[in-house]
Amino acid sequence: MEELTISAVARQAGVRASTIRYYEELELLPAPRRVNGQRRYDASVLERLAFIQITQRLGFSLNEIHTLFEHQQASAPLPELWQSLAQQKLADVGRIITHAREVQRLLMRGLRCPCANMDDCIDCVRVHCAPAE
Repeated sequence: MEELTISAVARQAGVRASTIRYYEELELLPAPRRVNGQRRYDASVLERLAFIQITQRLGFSLNEIHTLFEHQQASAPLPELWQSLAQQKLADVGRIITHAREVQRLLMRGLRCPCANMDDCIDCVRVHCAPAE
């Protein structure tokens, strides 16, 4: 099997070489073999990088991704961990959506603002941004 240089991996994965080195430091990627001091990667590193990219897009932190990899290596029940983390992410996304809808509502109200000056407008926004009691 052909081994890849760090630049080839970076190019194929669409990341910087410094990102790959950083992931190695965090132990998200296995330490590569060295040939004359140069890193040489098995092509399977591309799948691992794709997994990292997808889980990051889903909102997982690098620490959470590391935990997933640790569980996979320990043959621990990964589906249970995945379910737990996914439930937490869904709750986080729900909070983000709620906040975004509130911001959208306030911005739409602001577009219809009849205030003659900024001071009045800010007072108007304060009233509408006040937490409900």
